[in-house]
Amino acid sequence: MSEAGGIEIGAPGEGSSGAPEALSEEAKQRFAAAAAAMQAIQREEKKSKKRDTRVARTIIKFLNDDRYAHLFVLISRLVARDCPSVFILAILSLIDEESRGVVKEYLEEVRTEMKEASAEVFDDNMQVMTGESIDMHTNRILIAWITRMQMVMALEAAKILQKLMVDEGNIDGTVLQLTTFILQEFFKSKEGGGRTAPFESLQGLSVSILQTVFEPFLDLLELPKKADKKDSEDE
Repeated sequence: MSEAGGIEIGAPGEGSSGAPEALSEEAKQRFAAAAAAMQAIQREEKKSKKRDTRVARTIIKFLNDDRYAHLFVLISRLVARDCPSVFILAILSLIDEESRGVVKEYLEEVRTEMKEASAEVFDDNMQVMTGESIDMHTNRILIAWITRMQMVMALEAAKILQKLMVDEGNIDGTVLQLTTFILQEFFKSKEGGGRTAPFESLQGLSVSILQTVFEPFLDLLELPKKADKKDSEDE
């Protein structure tokens, strides 16, 4: 966990090289506010078998797409951990239209109040990233993507966290690697501005995004904060 009691997003390999890119403070505050509103909403939704089947089929189709062969191992690892497939699709939805459509369909049954909470995040004047300026179109796409992940978390938070936690307060680094590769693919695409960004330079941004998505829901698992643990050790 972080010094402030947050969550650590680990990586199987070496860590970030200190990339300057990260979520802006305004973006963090807005996403936190939206998550708080979502948490206040009843989330006991019955799942449709038909919907779940489509989610699984989309994952399989993505795995069979040669364009994303380099993501196969990472996606397979998350599937093996029994991470809810809809959350995997939410990550992939930044670069894959079908994944985006399936997640949108999944969220259509979400109560109006949650949609209104997520809508509060959008602001034409909010810059989602620090470090490097991006055009407003790209900025909006990233905000929509983070919001999709956050809304899926609001529905599946306990299960997602239980499946992705490797130990006390630490998330499996596979989700960080996958998110970073997805961001890299996005920025290489036309929608992302067609710029090439090294994996290492985007890893810090991925950590910032995932912490913003995960941290509001940590209380569901009643995880002890690092500061509390340290205090008990000192006694």
